[in-house]
Amino acid sequence: MTKRRSIEVPGLEHVHPIPNACRLGPFLMTGGIYGKDPATGQLAPDVAGQCKFMFVNVKRVLEAGGATPEDVIKMTVWIKDKNDRKYVNEEWLAMFPDEHSRPTRHTFKDEDQPYGALVSCEVMAVVPA
Repeated sequence: MTKRRSIEVPGLEHVHPIPNACRLGPFLMTGGIYGKDPATGQLAPDVAGQCKFMFVNVKRVLEAGGATPEDVIKMTVWIKDKNDRKYVNEEWLAMFPDEHSRPTRHTFKDEDQPYGALVSCEVMAVVPA
């Protein structure tokens, strides 16, 4: 039987005792990923910067779990202001440029983002053997 493995990425540690992601067999599921600057561990000051760093951090978590953006099957995004969706879409298109090969995504408005975040996400991936 395959064992579950916690994925931790330096600079993205959670306040609570929760890993950045968990891998069980080919399945990788993240916890909340935020727009923290990997160099400082601080949130970017604006939504555009937070979106940029959020997608950078998605890649970092995927890599730590043995995955790539090509392995992502679902992304869930929470955004404080739905008018800022354009910033999510800009980074989304950069990470997933092929319109015939994109994961699904659902975006929810969440005015109560933790830590003062303006945007956050969770990702599910299936890693090939």
